[in-house]
Amino acid sequence: MNKIKKLLIIGFVWPEPNSSAAGGRMMQLISIFKENGFEITFASPALDSDFMVDLTAFGVEKKAIELNNSSFDVFIKELNPDVVLFDRFMIEEQFGWRVSENCPKAIRILDTEDLHSLRTARQKAFRENRTFGPFDLFSEEVAKREIASILRCDLSLIISQFEMKILNDIFKIDSRLLFYLPFLVDEMKEEDFLELPLFEDRENFVFIGNFLHEPNWNTVQYLKEAIWPLIRKQFPEAILKVYGAYPSQKALQLHQSRDGFLIMGRAADATEIVKKAKVVLAPIRFGAGLKGKLLEAMQCGTPSVTSEIGAEAMHADLPWNGCITNDMEFFAKQAIALYQNEKLWKQSQKNGVAILNHCYQKSAFSSVLVDIISALMMDSENHRLHNFMGSLLQHHTLKSTKYMSKWIEAKNKN
Repeated sequence: MNKIKKLLIIGFVWPEPNSSAAGGRMMQLISIFKENGFEITFASPALDSDFMVDLTAFGVEKKAIELNNSSFDVFIKELNPDVVLFDRFMIEEQFGWRVSENCPKAIRILDTEDLHSLRTARQKAFRENRTFGPFDLFSEEVAKREIASILRCDLSLIISQFEMKILNDIFKIDSRLLFYLPFLVDEMKEEDFLELPLFEDRENFVFIGNFLHEPNWNTVQYLKEAIWPLIRKQFPEAILKVYGAYPSQKALQLHQSRDGFLIMGRAADATEIVKKAKVVLAPIRFGAGLKGKLLEAMQCGTPSVTSEIGAEAMHADLPWNGCITNDMEFFAKQAIALYQNEKLWKQSQKNGVAILNHCYQKSAFSSVLVDIISALMMDSENHRLHNFMGSLLQHHTLKSTKYMSKWIEAKNKN
């Protein structure tokens, strides 16, 4: 009789797939493990939110845990998972040593979401008004922490080929510790394509993105201050609807009906909103990973105008579903052209479908991931013997983390 495989996911937050691409990715991972016979427990120290998904509806057990508390040790010993997935490196820092100490045979997987160190370094270069170079990463404390976390784990899930290249070429990470796993979607078939709203049935420009994510907030400011005035000057009746979860008061104050710049707040159904829009605008100036909003645009048959960073590692060598440019004037010109030229719009829409079906097919990645994890479960000892730097970091770095955590726990008790 086959033993039931147990997966413990330790989440930075509870998944909110309607609020962020990160929430959607987490639900994709849960789906893959569920389909392959894993019994899943999702634990998090985060507070519940009004918009978190009902995990029990997906057959996932929900467990609240505490930071710097030995109650986690009792919990994980009783659960005794075969695989532990850390949601971002900060969670691995907090709980990795406890997992290693209490369940040493459990396979440790890190889902990086995107490389936080890359996003941080780019943001710093942007604020200092200079060009980012990959070696900027070496001076980032976040990079040192993130790379250490990757080395300590048996496998890290990397969302972008550009980030894979950085980890391989700049940081010299052993490729056996990394697995490229982009966003995953089902194939868009001809019948799916024909069900999409037509050009003439759509209206307005749209931007959509969680306001708590700094690259999104910066993009909204850039649209308001620099790009939207250029579009309105040439296309006075144009309207841009800006959607996003958790808008701040500063964001809400950007709402100007007379200028056609509308801050709409949280989207009840992001997919329906993007399907009804004619063009997605995303002039992203810094960030990392893949942009869920641009993948969603392709799924909705909505062309997009974005920056080089926005489209980074998203389309292989295929033509973009719209336009990629860092030039404000050209961005505005192409946005208007896509909005008004039905032939250009339809070709861009088809480009998006081709990208979806070539780059993001769930069937191309999920079985390979499960095979790799199964092999690790069978022979983790040999895999770890080849990762001496990871063993070194596990031995030394986590000693300090462990005793700091125990000190905080004792302090809290007092």
